[in-house]
Amino acid sequence: MSDPRPRLAITLGDVAGIGPEIVVRAVTQPDVMTWCRPVIIGHPELVRRTARGLGIALELEERETESVDRIVCCNPGTDDVLNIVPGRIQAAAGRAAYDYLVAATRATLRGEFDAIVTAPLHKEALRAAGVPFPGHTEILAAECGIGEVAMMLYLPADDSQIDAVSSPAPSPPQTGARGPNQMPALANSLSVAHVTLHTSIRSVPGLLSEDRVADTVRLLDRFLRDLGGEPRIGVCALNPHAGEHGLFGDEEGTIIAPAVEQCRREGINATGPIPADALIRRAVAGEFDGVAAMYHDQGHIPLKLIGRDRAVNVTLGLPILRTSPSHGTAFDIVGQGKANPEGLLAAMRVACRLVKQKMSSRFQRVPHG
Repeated sequence: MSDPRPRLAITLGDVAGIGPEIVVRAVTQPDVMTWCRPVIIGHPELVRRTARGLGIALELEERETESVDRIVCCNPGTDDVLNIVPGRIQAAAGRAAYDYLVAATRATLRGEFDAIVTAPLHKEALRAAGVPFPGHTEILAAECGIGEVAMMLYLPADDSQIDAVSSPAPSPPQTGARGPNQMPALANSLSVAHVTLHTSIRSVPGLLSEDRVADTVRLLDRFLRDLGGEPRIGVCALNPHAGEHGLFGDEEGTIIAPAVEQCRREGINATGPIPADALIRRAVAGEFDGVAAMYHDQGHIPLKLIGRDRAVNVTLGLPILRTSPSHGTAFDIVGQGKANPEGLLAAMRVACRLVKQKMSSRFQRVPHG
């Protein structure tokens, strides 16, 4: 009988940040091994060192075994990470984060893992390492040979919506600078997909097009349909007050509204453009299941305010499934024992749920008509 637990490749991210700590805390939570098979992608000695520093007992294997109570750690990188100074931007850390992600992606494409769950990396460290991509999303797209992808933040209404094979016991809240997360109650789960990704605000208007906006709405609609039901999608305006009929900009009339109409003709229940401040408030109240944001901060700021670290990043448009916590490397609290693993645990649970529903093969970009 095959093992029903999804096999997750969990990357350490930038090892100068809190990635190693949240990975160790997450994989050693009670009952985690009952609902997934976590495989850490990173240096095993660094993982052991982190566990010792936290006073956590961690039985680690460096190869596959038949044991159900041992965590496996695969190291595709070098020993340079053992000399990295915590809390600093370093080329070696950026290179290791890249190597871990590339190895996990290629292994998942080969069918060795069901999903990838990534700990945060640092974009300046990537650049210092000479990596020609600004973040996870773009690296994943390149490795999978996908021209365009969508970054989406997914916020469940409650923990029952992210149950995996069984319900994992919640970890005790951590205290300190990133201390306990209390998510306001939502009327429904909320997903926010972004039309543009890691780019300057100045460049956003030039990057928008009717096809690009419509394509993001299609991807969001497909994801939400796979979760069940008939999704209602709100589409953000770019400009304040939706441009006030051209007074503050014309992108709403020339790009966004035609994209919404295109999607509606395809049977998608899309509404917009709506001023972003009003739309997010309406979505949180339960009027919409998904939101298409025009740029990074337009979607990230409200979702992080509502859900804190429990909002999960899901990359749409890939032939594989990838999730991650929505927070960053938190250099300011590295080594202080304050890092909260709840964001990573939420990403693991969401990955397991999506794997269980066999959704990964459906996350494909819809070709432009």
